[in-house]
Amino acid sequence: MNRVFLLCLSAVAILVVFGCRGKDQKGASSAGGTTYTVGFLMETYDLDRWKRDEEYFREKSNSLGVTVLRAVADGDQDRQNKQAETFLTQGVDVLVVVPKNLNTAARIVKSAHEKNIPVLAYDRLMLDCDLDIYITFDNEKVGYLQAYGILQKVPEGNFILLGGAASDNNAKLLRAGQLRAINEHELQTKKKVTILADPFLDDWDREEARRRIGNLITKFNAEGKKIDAIIASNDATAGGVIAALQAEKMAGKIAVSGQDAELQACQRIVEGTQAVTVYKPVRLLAEVSAQVVQRLAKKEKPEEIIKALGFTVHYLDNGFKKVPSIFLEPVFVTKENMAKTVIADNWHPLEKVFANVPKEFWPKQ
Repeated sequence: MNRVFLLCLSAVAILVVFGCRGKDQKGASSAGGTTYTVGFLMETYDLDRWKRDEEYFREKSNSLGVTVLRAVADGDQDRQNKQAETFLTQGVDVLVVVPKNLNTAARIVKSAHEKNIPVLAYDRLMLDCDLDIYITFDNEKVGYLQAYGILQKVPEGNFILLGGAASDNNAKLLRAGQLRAINEHELQTKKKVTILADPFLDDWDREEARRRIGNLITKFNAEGKKIDAIIASNDATAGGVIAALQAEKMAGKIAVSGQDAELQACQRIVEGTQAVTVYKPVRLLAEVSAQVVQRLAKKEKPEEIIKALGFTVHYLDNGFKKVPSIFLEPVFVTKENMAKTVIADNWHPLEKVFANVPKEFWPKQ
């Protein structure tokens, strides 16, 4: 009986030691460092870039002793909010969020802070909440580069500005950059740009963009107004724009912009149906985010983290507070510099980008 009692007592002692391990007493990794867990909440997996974001983020996080749990909301903010609750119940140390709805996603931050868990907004700002930190590319500059690239090819004429999702703050920042570039261009060159229409979409959706531009083409044709350029805010919507132009045998005759350097967009650029895209080095975004997450898990302060990583602290007002933010630099891409940017960075291989172009026109490596 005494032996049974001692065995039971030992078992209870083991359970107490492991059961009472707190947030600051994480398990040791094989390399001897402290391990943490992050919940990566993704809005969608539809675009190829988001798969790469996760791949790069997971790879860097693992190297830092951080385990990544991933959930995809498939465009449903309510589902994402529930996924966040699940991660919080599981005891993650940090949440990283690519929100669907920038307003209702605020609930995630509230729930996380009730458990003293920090939240990083990944490439999309979350509004009206006590968000800890935001990492993105300089989206106003992305919009500026989109318009700048179009203006190099079409210095004046009738433009359509096609915004992204009206609910996405990034879409508004892109529009601000586009308008700034147009205004500067008009002042410097004395050439006139007439904006025929400037709608935002319900979502970053190729098919909605195709329908919207198809209707505008019909409208302006009936009014006798020529369209010279369309500034689309990303490559998915640019694909919809170009599909609408192809239906009217106008593809390649109207300059179209994009963003994200998706493979199909890069192919369209070298083929001549899209004028410009803006490449955002996703590996950099993911790896910097992973470094921030590790430091957030250690309870370091956002401003101190940003400075320690060698970045300037920016503050972006989300309606509740000025959120400490990191702005990464986007890269302007045209047919002329495709080889030196997207291809040189191994974002896409040359043979895929130029797959539909005769080999004699391929750039020399």
